[in-house]
Amino acid sequence: MKLKVCGMRESANIQELVALKPDFIGFIFYDKSPRFAGDILDPEVVRQIPSQIKKVGVFVNSNPDFIMGMVKQFDLQYAQLHGNELPDLCRILRHKGVNVIKAFSIDSTFNFATLNNYKPFCDLFLFDTKGADPGGNGVAFDWTILKKYDQDKPFLLSGGISLDNIQDVIELSSTLQIYGIDINSRFESAPGLKDLDQIQRLIGSIRIEEEEEIAL
Repeated sequence: MKLKVCGMRESANIQELVALKPDFIGFIFYDKSPRFAGDILDPEVVRQIPSQIKKVGVFVNSNPDFIMGMVKQFDLQYAQLHGNELPDLCRILRHKGVNVIKAFSIDSTFNFATLNNYKPFCDLFLFDTKGADPGGNGVAFDWTILKKYDQDKPFLLSGGISLDNIQDVIELSSTLQIYGIDINSRFESAPGLKDLDQIQRLIGSIRIEEEEEIAL
């Protein structure tokens, strides 16, 4: 199970996280977010992140020129689209060589058929909790809803994942092909500042489970 840590912006915090070797690190380029990277994010620190850790820019209803500008400035490998973006924007970014993660807010009324038009132009989906603001708002949705998903495209699970429910996620992964998890606010000491001890404990839980599966 892959790990994406989102909402990073403080240089020292980023460098400490890199030492834990997550699979993805996310930076939010949405100015209404309390974790907006803004002028805080140092391009040189981001560019020095080892290539095996993929860098993700998170955008909400941004135009392609702005997205590509951030991709070039910070050497991002992925654009995560967290608004009401249409498949055409995903297509444009893919044609420009950017990997695309399209996020969808999920509740009991979500129609998974809407994903069909996105599938050709996205590398991953991200399923988050439907709320008042873009993003999961630190709350988990009813993950059993994902049993309705056809699994054609790998997905990241997001929204309210914490040390308290990571075992539930691991158990769910035995019936759903969860590519990875996306964590953010539940692992913070302040907006945009991650608690590395908690993340290390999370990584330990995931890797212990993987080691047990390999042993079996």
